[in-house]
Amino acid sequence: MEHILDVSMLEPCEPLELTLSATRDLSVGDYLKVVHRREPHPLFPLLEKTGFSWLCRPGGEAGFEIFIWHRGDTAVEDDIAKIP
Repeated sequence: MEHILDVSMLEPCEPLELTLSATRDLSVGDYLKVVHRREPHPLFPLLEKTGFSWLCRPGGEAGFEIFIWHRGDTAVEDDIAKIP
């Protein structure tokens, strides 16, 4: 199940804090799509430390889309790979 978080209009460090908070509510089989105006480099090592995988790609509504899911959740990885 997709959850969407738009942080594109927020100032640092709100996007980072809200994204990390939203990951706490993710169940296996779910993923978080973060809409961001920047590529949030400080976020990525924090996600990896807490057991999440991620994919960041340019495009989308604000400039970047970041997909976050539980590491090893292959069903979600397959779903994300199909998103245009």
